[in-house]
Amino acid sequence: MANSKSALKRVRQIKRRTDRNKALRTKVKSLRKKTLDAAQSGNNEEAQNSMKLLASAVDKAWLKGIYHKNKAANIKSKAVKAIKAAASS
Repeated sequence: MANSKSALKRVRQIKRRTDRNKALRTKVKSLRKKTLDAAQSGNNEEAQNSMKLLASAVDKAWLKGIYHKNKAANIKSKAVKAIKAAASS
């Protein structure tokens, strides 16, 4: 347990930030799954639409420091690769 007023304040701040970050991280995971499922099922139009939403959410997460820029690029790259692979087969 925190022993000083400043340490207690830091605990409160971390809790608020964790809740905020968790919401965005969950949104990214859901959109990634939706995109990959749409690509697997062959629904190319839905995959493209969800890819746009995924890219936007990942970029927001990167700007807020939730993901490293290379991690964000990796997430987007793998999703695009899956869409292209599904469309070609």
